[in-house]
Amino acid sequence: MRKLDFLKYLGGLLLFGSNGIVASSILLPSSQLVLLRTFIGCLLLGAAFLIAVRKLTATKHPRDFTLLVISGVAEGAAWLFLYEAYGEIGVGITTLIFYVGPVIVMALSPLVFKARLTAPMLLGFAIVIVGMLLVNSNAFQGGQTVWGLFCAGMSAVMYAVMIICNKKAPNVQGLENSAIVLFSTLVTVALFVGFTSGFAMDIRTQDLPAILFLGLANTGLGALLYFSAVGKLPVQTVSICGYLEPLFAVVLSAVILGETFGPLQVVGAICIIGGAILGEIANSKAQKTV
Repeated sequence: MRKLDFLKYLGGLLLFGSNGIVASSILLPSSQLVLLRTFIGCLLLGAAFLIAVRKLTATKHPRDFTLLVISGVAEGAAWLFLYEAYGEIGVGITTLIFYVGPVIVMALSPLVFKARLTAPMLLGFAIVIVGMLLVNSNAFQGGQTVWGLFCAGMSAVMYAVMIICNKKAPNVQGLENSAIVLFSTLVTVALFVGFTSGFAMDIRTQDLPAILFLGLANTGLGALLYFSAVGKLPVQTVSICGYLEPLFAVVLSAVILGETFGPLQVVGAICIIGGAILGEIANSKAQKTV
């Protein structure tokens, strides 16, 4: 079962990693795009929940329900900060800062989850960090704004809050978990858009297929796969393998958009994969000894 959860987690990361590819062709303000993808994803998850589950059990676990709502709010805030930072300082440096989130989770795991960190886990994580630095090496060129850096930093903080709160709610899993988190995300984003730019949108006809794919596949299905698995996996696995998402994004951008993938990026990709595998193997051995 754990292997299936790991595969679902990777599937969610792959879909999330393709977000930028799909969104690059859509001409809409970032906050409105986040709102649309969340709304469509909620419709998909809501329909799936009504068909497959029908009964809400989270009310029997008020603490878990509250934590999942907080997880959704954090995810909505993370997405809003992330897309704002994209426009301010670029995708590369934003991605690098955003994925400090798992570092925060791992750093807090001994306190929050009572997890044991071993030397091979830390080595694997260090290799992943080096890989991220190499993959995003071009991101250090050019100036960045204070506001953009703040948004990128807050996206990382909110990402960590989202993971921690979700893993602290073990009694609500699967579709119900995903639906609660994504609906809370939708409410958060809708409130932000309502108070800032408003809900009037100028959507081009040619953007509709990409918007639907972004909402149904990248958000709805991606959230289902991700949140149905993340609560069942060790925090070290979530933290280390979470770096596969930006790797997917880099590979897809090179293959689909024709973006250059230089020698440093190739070495970085190898480091990310190697570090993730090392961390996963080390974590599996540690679990067997407990």
